[in-house]
Amino acid sequence: MNEQPRLNIPELTVSELSAALKKTVEDAYGYVRVRGEISGYRGAHSSGHCYFALKDENAKIEAVVWRREFARLRIKPEEGLEVIVTGRLTTYPGQSKYQIVVETLEPAGVGALLALVEERRKRLAAEGLFDPARKQLLPFLPDVIGVVTSPTGAVIRDILHRLADRFPRHVVVWPVRVQGDGSAEEVAAAIRGFNALPAQALCKPDLIIVARGGGSFEDLLSFSEEIVVRAAAESLIPLISAIGHETDVTLLDHVADRRAPTPTAAAEMAVPVRSELMTRIGSLSHRSLACWHRCQEARHAELRSALRALPSIDETLAAPRQRLDQASARLPRALTANAQIHHRDFSRIAARLSPQTLRARMLRGCELVIALVERAKRADGVARARRRERLAVATLRLAAGVRANVDAHRSRIGRQRERVAVLFERAQRAVPLIVRQRAASLERCGQLLAALSHRAVLARGFALVRDLEGRPLRVALAVAAGQRIDIEFSDGSVRARAEQPSTAALDSTAPGVPASDAKPRRRGGGEPGQGSLFG
Repeated sequence: MNEQPRLNIPELTVSELSAALKKTVEDAYGYVRVRGEISGYRGAHSSGHCYFALKDENAKIEAVVWRREFARLRIKPEEGLEVIVTGRLTTYPGQSKYQIVVETLEPAGVGALLALVEERRKRLAAEGLFDPARKQLLPFLPDVIGVVTSPTGAVIRDILHRLADRFPRHVVVWPVRVQGDGSAEEVAAAIRGFNALPAQALCKPDLIIVARGGGSFEDLLSFSEEIVVRAAAESLIPLISAIGHETDVTLLDHVADRRAPTPTAAAEMAVPVRSELMTRIGSLSHRSLACWHRCQEARHAELRSALRALPSIDETLAAPRQRLDQASARLPRALTANAQIHHRDFSRIAARLSPQTLRARMLRGCELVIALVERAKRADGVARARRRERLAVATLRLAAGVRANVDAHRSRIGRQRERVAVLFERAQRAVPLIVRQRAASLERCGQLLAALSHRAVLARGFALVRDLEGRPLRVALAVAAGQRIDIEFSDGSVRARAEQPSTAALDSTAPGVPASDAKPRRRGGGEPGQGSLFG
């Protein structure tokens, strides 16, 4: 009894059934807002899309974030994070499952945000970004101060007012958004932009202040983003973090070189008080001058005491004067003795020189020269013989190479001759074929030209009318009475003079319509007054 009704059920394909289920689910739910814990997240796919699941204690639903929406998410998915997502409910026919296409994602409450920030803090701290050894000392008196904040808030006015009270400095403001989507990227770009300025630029700051007024934990979340923390850690310019109030703590405070409880306190940290500095400089200058005077007086006293202990000039020069007198008395005797010693040495050396000694040395030199000449002649003969042998060997090698080159060229010439002969035979066969093809093509073109030529029309009894300048005349209204015209027939041309055109022909042609467009009249008949073609 139940079999017959089931046979009346319409038959559906798997694709049709999947499409129907997909349409039913999307029409019934559309956009939904779901809260759950992220499970099975392994990072973005190579295609840029992101896949994970949302679960609670009783159920689980698959989720997908397309690449474009994933790039726009302010909070990226993380394993175990409880979130609230908004998206469209749909089905995936390839695996017979339903899923949610996520468009927005946000943590489920402040507790989840705190857990997310704490996990990020531990991970960045493990990398050493919060190490106190990495922090830089602030300049005592910076010439240029860069401020990264919103240009429309009260923060920048507080900073400028405090700097003007303490010590006016040149301030360069990099305007950014301090909350909302894209604010973290703008803050990181501002920090990197200040560091990227050339050293000779007048607007390159010596100190950077990242400031924002108070707000909720969610409002300050941009300053705990990883991109901002890494930009601050890479900064070569000292950086002061002035986010919120005393109780507000962000990850930027941990990585900054100095944390200020408020933006006003950041301005106080950046520069000293000018009046106090001037007072201190004056006091140090006075103390330095007094110390210098005391030192000079002490040195004068020491110099006067030393002068009293020194002997007089006569006492100091008495002994050197006596030694000089004694040396002057001994000098004549010493000069005479030195001259005698040198004369005796010269005489002894002159006695050792004689013509025989010089002649013997010249003979030994001549013998040495003759021996060297003989050795040079023998060496030249040996070198010439060796060169002749190398030349003979090179000649034999050159002759063998020439013969081998000639044989190679002859073989190559023979192969080229054979190739030319083959090509010549192919050309002899191809030329008549190409001539016949070109003749046939020329004949077809001549037939086509004859078919399209106006002379074929003239041969059927028509004529072509032109004025004396060669322009064709297509309508009777274009011909004036008495105008000379040329009429071309199929076998030649004649010149004629036009008479007054027929009034019936003028009336039958509507104004503005060419005579060729008028309705043709039947041959043999006609209205009264119609002219004859033969006059």
